[in-house]
Amino acid sequence: MYEEDIINEQKTKMLLPLVLFILTIGTTMASGALFEGVNPLKNPYGIVKGIPFSVALLLILGLHELGHYFASRINGVATTLPNFIPGPPLPPMVGTFGAIIKIKSPITTKKALVQIGASGPLAGFIVALAVTIIGLRLSWYIPNFPTYTTLVPGDSILFKVLRELFLGPRPAGHILFVHPVLYAGWFGLLLTCLNLLPVGQLDGGHILYALNSRNHHIVSICCVLFLFVMGFFTWYGWIFWAVLVSIIGLRHPPTMDAHIPLDRSASLTALASLVVFILTFTPTPFYIN
Repeated sequence: MYEEDIINEQKTKMLLPLVLFILTIGTTMASGALFEGVNPLKNPYGIVKGIPFSVALLLILGLHELGHYFASRINGVATTLPNFIPGPPLPPMVGTFGAIIKIKSPITTKKALVQIGASGPLAGFIVALAVTIIGLRLSWYIPNFPTYTTLVPGDSILFKVLRELFLGPRPAGHILFVHPVLYAGWFGLLLTCLNLLPVGQLDGGHILYALNSRNHHIVSICCVLFLFVMGFFTWYGWIFWAVLVSIIGLRHPPTMDAHIPLDRSASLTALASLVVFILTFTPTPFYIN
């Protein structure tokens, strides 16, 4: 009877992630269809047009969260299964607010902080990079007609380099026609950047605390202030992020080995995360042409 209760409890714990994942498949497919110019409300069967976008995006999000999940298990940290969060499919939304896992036990060492914090963004970044390259091969430049309105992805250092590498310089009077798969890759790169912000208990906050626990709170405050300033000059969404991370919290729980320096492998992982953050940071993530 006791074993049966455990099995039922495990099934219950798996039910919510499964339901959320199915719902997110639907909302991301609808978003992908809208990017293709198909309205699923008017043409329900046209939602299949959104499959490439949905598969690409969920692959990025899924591997990001699985990176956290397996790194947590390796370090003996209890965690939930990844939970996808469905969202509105109307552009510029992409049908999901991302995915999360909940850490259920303390992270006691700085090395574990770096591994758990960096594993998600780095895993998601590799997939987002591949998806972005595929998306660029499916996109091209088109004349910018005065009556043509579209959502244009902003340039990070990496995105601009890849765009010019695969499509060449943008001709005068032209804009980028963005294939839905490219939107998925671009969003994956943006998500990587947002998670690596050195604030609170975001992935970047974990890494920052492992590197410099003494100044973690000060850096978090400075980063939030920087986001507020960016919000007034580049993209209003930065103000939303500043408020959100402030509500989540800017402090970080202590570890048991604060006095022990990071080993070489953890330091290199932290450095790789910093490089990825710089490459993917996008002052103006998108704008309406």
